[in-house]
Amino acid sequence: MRRFLGFSAALILLGCGGASNRNARDADRVDPDSGRTKIAEYGCGACHTIPGIPGAHGQVGPPLAGIAQRQYVAGLLPNDASNLQKWIENPHSVNPNTLMPNLGVTPQDASSISMYLYTLR
Repeated sequence: MRRFLGFSAALILLGCGGASNRNARDADRVDPDSGRTKIAEYGCGACHTIPGIPGAHGQVGPPLAGIAQRQYVAGLLPNDASNLQKWIENPHSVNPNTLMPNLGVTPQDASSISMYLYTLR
């Protein structure tokens, strides 16, 4: 029950607010196609609905459209590229009670994935 409540709170907070345009500017420096490819390879769409990713209609995690406008990553960290990458690489280092699995995402792949996510509106 405690894990469920922590996850629920994170989902609620993840959808709140609007982050700075810094995320959109950072996204312009990376090829979004690489991130799109990595999202498909890691199977992120099994849990998340993600625009531009065929079959990414998961309902376990939050939808990822508009993530650049959110205030927080995982409801805990200020929303910037570094924190999103940290979350993607090792979600349990951010929140030990998260339901998001550690998929073994490399730092380079986490960077590509986060930059693709920041292009989503």
